[in-house]
Amino acid sequence: MPGPFGRFYLQELINSGGMADIWLATDGDNKAYALRLMHQRLRFDFGARRRFVRGCELLAKISDCEGIIGYYEHGKIDGQLYLLMEYVEAENLKDLYVRHDPVLLENVAQILIDMAQALEHMHENGFMHLDFKPENVLVTRNGKVRLVDFDLAQPIPEQPTKFSKKNPGTPAYMAPEQLQGLPLSHRADIFSYGVSAYELLTNQKPFPGENPGEILKKELDRSGFIAPRELNQDMPLALEKVILRCLELEPERRYPFIGVMVRELQSALYV
Repeated sequence: MPGPFGRFYLQELINSGGMADIWLATDGDNKAYALRLMHQRLRFDFGARRRFVRGCELLAKISDCEGIIGYYEHGKIDGQLYLLMEYVEAENLKDLYVRHDPVLLENVAQILIDMAQALEHMHENGFMHLDFKPENVLVTRNGKVRLVDFDLAQPIPEQPTKFSKKNPGTPAYMAPEQLQGLPLSHRADIFSYGVSAYELLTNQKPFPGENPGEILKKELDRSGFIAPRELNQDMPLALEKVILRCLELEPERRYPFIGVMVRELQSALYV
């Protein structure tokens, strides 16, 4: 419910997810913020609390980039974990393309580059996102990108590493190695970027499925795969090549670093 929360006033619920609610909040000077509040029902879920706090700490380290949501502070008020971020009037990328919003149609090339650069900044600072998807990319009315939600992020390992616990995330955007619980590297994010770009440009997913098993089967058996230019003939051939390399089954066949991909993307899109 709207109302006071510590030194803030919760004005309006912006979004609600599995881990937390995000509110438009103001302080005593009437400055607007996005305030992320962990759900009270998770207050005794220590795994969820660790993920929430780790996401906050990570954002504090990487938010010095226009393409990543700005960080102010995080902590606890009356026992409830919170994260205070910049407030931007924006919608997530999924909502924009579902309704073919003009802001997306007019800025699609720059959005593709900006979200790749945000991910590049994250990787250069030593972290992989592991839940990269259109819902975690905010786009403002003038087409500026903000990458959000770092709860599942992990430090980039020197060698692909198997994570001991069940790896949460969004199956439709997961790399095959992620879905199979195999060792992961930053190249899992590159695959997720490829899925997101494919979907953005064709209005369908490259590996559709009703559950993780179906999605993985499509990723492993490429017989039904449709090349993106078959669905969108306006796509430059060079852009299709970038997306196809991101979607390679074997991580070693994807880009070694996302910076290499960004340069090829810029060249393909003449930006």
